[in-house]
Amino acid sequence: MKDEYDFSTMKSRKNPYASKLKKPVTIRLSEDVISYFKEMAEESDIPYQSLINLYLRDCATKHRKLEMSWKK
Repeated sequence: MKDEYDFSTMKSRKNPYASKLKKPVTIRLSEDVISYFKEMAEESDIPYQSLINLYLRDCATKHRKLEMSWKK
């Protein structure tokens, strides 16, 4: 290993993982929904926001759609 490195000659390049980074969003969730995920997060020792992200990713990859019907 060298004692010193010269980084001035290095070429810069884009981060190949930049497209996979998480994007911050603002979302309004009911308190009971947040409580539910926080309880699950404590049991599984995963941050609740990561748990919500994993749940939503699972829904997206499996193309799950919510079926709703309104009572007349």
